[in-house]
Amino acid sequence: MRLFLLIAALLAFVARAPGADSYSANPGPYGVATLDATWHDAKRDRDVPVRIYYPKPLGLAAKPTCPVIIFSHGLGGSREGYAYLGEHWASCGYVSVHVQHHGSDREILHSLRPLKALRAAATDPAVATNRPLDISFAIDRLTVLNGDRSFPLHGRLDLARLGVAGHSYGAFTTMALAGARIPALGPEPRYRDPRIKAAIAMSTPTTQGNDTDAAFDGVSIPVFHMTGTKDELPGERRSTDTAPIVGNTKAAERLRPYQHTCHAPADLLVLKDGDHMVFSGRLTGSRPADKAFQDRVLASSTAFWDAWLRDDPSARRWLEDGAFAAVLGALGTFEHKPGT
Repeated sequence: MRLFLLIAALLAFVARAPGADSYSANPGPYGVATLDATWHDAKRDRDVPVRIYYPKPLGLAAKPTCPVIIFSHGLGGSREGYAYLGEHWASCGYVSVHVQHHGSDREILHSLRPLKALRAAATDPAVATNRPLDISFAIDRLTVLNGDRSFPLHGRLDLARLGVAGHSYGAFTTMALAGARIPALGPEPRYRDPRIKAAIAMSTPTTQGNDTDAAFDGVSIPVFHMTGTKDELPGERRSTDTAPIVGNTKAAERLRPYQHTCHAPADLLVLKDGDHMVFSGRLTGSRPADKAFQDRVLASSTAFWDAWLRDDPSARRWLEDGAFAAVLGALGTFEHKPGT
């Protein structure tokens, strides 16, 4: 029986990744399990809750190691959010670690004046700086735990193949880690983490100074940008020290990171009539096009991870040579540029 399971898992692994020549929203060959934890960063005296989605059974298929993705939620989110992404990526053989950022998470919605609390969180420089530090700390912690025999995923994390993704404020966080210069975080890209090999940024907000090539000179890893033609967020622009760090962003302005990235490969998915919350896996009030949009997000994001975290040339061809554009059809547009 065990031999049969081993052979089945090996066949599934070979069939799906790497080397897959087509992608869809169908789950990959693995079952999915979750692990919740709260890690403490003693240096900042700060707790960092996480939810880890991982493929099962990890013990089969010759005990493979898995590339790792770390996900950063938007303002008011939590580690429980964006489950459709974590579950899908784990089913395709990735470990997806969803970090919760205190100060800009769902806890602020429980205050007596939640809208005021949201505005305060969007204004606070400490909130902005702690977010990329949370992600880098999570990488540190995963590195330690990977060598700890008591950790359920001991020895299974391939941290040389590490990606980061995020939505909205999480995309702000992602771009800071990728090397973008964001004035709210200081004049230099000092939050860039060289351990990260690729990134996905969904609904990147407008920030002061991100409308020039110089703002993205420090981005040297592949980034997949995702947005929609109705991806707008109300709020005051950051024009003073008291204005929101992630404020009012028009849909056209979310194209800037892609347009101004010159030194690294970049992809751009624009969903026709896609709004800001379509990437979140909306908990309530879903809209008719949500599933079709999210299906394309799942397919294209998995191909992107396979291309850059598994070095799979067939995944790159599927994304860049027209196959994904055909699957996307009238739902949106896709662009790629190789960088220099």
